[in-house]
Amino acid sequence: MEKRVINPWKWQDARNYVQAVDVSNAKGTLYVSGQTAIDENGISSNADMRTQLLKTLENLEKVIRNAGYELKNIVRLNVYTTDSVSLFENFDVFQKWIQKNEIKQTSTVLEVKSLFETLKVELEATVVR
Repeated sequence: MEKRVINPWKWQDARNYVQAVDVSNAKGTLYVSGQTAIDENGISSNADMRTQLLKTLENLEKVIRNAGYELKNIVRLNVYTTDSVSLFENFDVFQKWIQKNEIKQTSTVLEVKSLFETLKVELEATVVR
């Protein structure tokens, strides 16, 4: 698999995403459903944004690794939140995770009216190998 990052500007670098990713010769593509802060028993978290974001990233990692893919090969990572102010107050968690895993992904952040039950953030990903 070959990945090529397209970044006509530099400003997005500080925000830890890229404008486009060109993928060729992929051997597989994994489309990951929106992951949230739901525990092993299917119970939705009612914790604060930071705690939910950490659990959501943990769940996303688990799905990707269980499928035999690598986090660094995430090419699209969409973020849905019910509270963009709170999300951006805790965005350092997200950015550190992106940097630690050497991910160069396209992203869209959307504030939505609601998510399932008490959830505040949801991440959906596309991963290649």
